[in-house]
Amino acid sequence: MTAVVVVLVAVIVVVGVAVLRGQTGVAGEPVAAAQVVTSSTTSAPPATPITSEPVASSTTTTAPSKTAAPAGDTSLAGRIKPGVSRSGVATFYDSNGGGACSYDPSPDPLTAAMNTADYEDSKACGAYVQVRTTNGASLTVRITNLCPAPCRAGQLDLSAEAFARLAAPSKGEIPITWTLVSPATPKTISVRYKTGSSRYWCAIQVIDHRNPVARLEVQSGGQWKQLTRADYNYFLSPNGSGCGGAIAVTDIYGQRLAVDPLPVKPDVAQATSLQFAAH
Repeated sequence: MTAVVVVLVAVIVVVGVAVLRGQTGVAGEPVAAAQVVTSSTTSAPPATPITSEPVASSTTTTAPSKTAAPAGDTSLAGRIKPGVSRSGVATFYDSNGGGACSYDPSPDPLTAAMNTADYEDSKACGAYVQVRTTNGASLTVRITNLCPAPCRAGQLDLSAEAFARLAAPSKGEIPITWTLVSPATPKTISVRYKTGSSRYWCAIQVIDHRNPVARLEVQSGGQWKQLTRADYNYFLSPNGSGCGGAIAVTDIYGQRLAVDPLPVKPDVAQATSLQFAAH
């Protein structure tokens, strides 16, 4: 009888130990089945499918000027550099918007002639500069003409209308500072072939550009060829190379606009749908 009791007690002890080991695992190790169940029922859905989708605003709201050279880059600029304020004096003359830059007379009264040093063989043509007086008055004018000696470096010879908005004409001359600007404009760039142009010789002008033009290239024989700029603001192809072909115009910020081939129509301003980005 005693032997039977001992055997029963031993069986109960063995069964109990086995049950306890099944609940906790060996030496307290985590149970693999429990981990799988937890991860499949409590984890949030993966975020990758959402974040990997294209975001329209990241591509459509990028301003065109972001791809151009920074405003402080002066590698293509001449004497008139972005972000640099110049000092001088302002005088005035009777202007119709025409002059050495070979632009047509314009109804816009806010124009100016640039001194010889800063005119820099027509590099200043078409530039917009903000003029400021010592009393804080300011306006923006477009460079359309050359002011020869006795104009001094830094001097602007404003149209009479522009000068009158800054000071009484009786003053004759006032101290100013001026800075290159890149204003809003509803206009797009136009291209004009000079009178006498043909497929054997041509001169090309860019009109209504927001920023100063640094260079003009024509496509000839499958290659781009840079043309030389004359002091009357036309780019010359003396042997007719590229005349009537595609044109590429680059501003001082490095933005390059490609214009599809245009017919050689002397003295006709041919509009494009292009304009330089604002800075």
